[in-house]
Amino acid sequence: MENKNLPIVFLNGTVATTNGIYRIRDIDLESAIKLVNKHTYISAIGHEATAEIMTELLGVKIVLNRIQFKQEVNQMAIVFKLNDRPTEGVVLSKKEVEAIGHSLKLMERLE
Repeated sequence: MENKNLPIVFLNGTVATTNGIYRIRDIDLESAIKLVNKHTYISAIGHEATAEIMTELLGVKIVLNRIQFKQEVNQMAIVFKLNDRPTEGVVLSKKEVEAIGHSLKLMERLE
């Protein structure tokens, strides 16, 4: 259920930020852009390369923002999901992230 009073959060992984029931599904770029243009948003992106790529994809400034975030009931998140898991402890450059590939997910906290 879309809640226009809650900002969309940008995450760099499909992580449950608090207890709850979540729905995660693919979202195409066009649909993600439409959501971003309809809502306020907050970044909880913890990696510079991801913030840069999401800024380019979505057409809005998404900043590096390593915060503790708890997704609220009915709040949506647009999640940047890598196509492969990098080696432990490695910080990827923008070029390396693009080489691995990625998709976008819409993650909603249902309860």
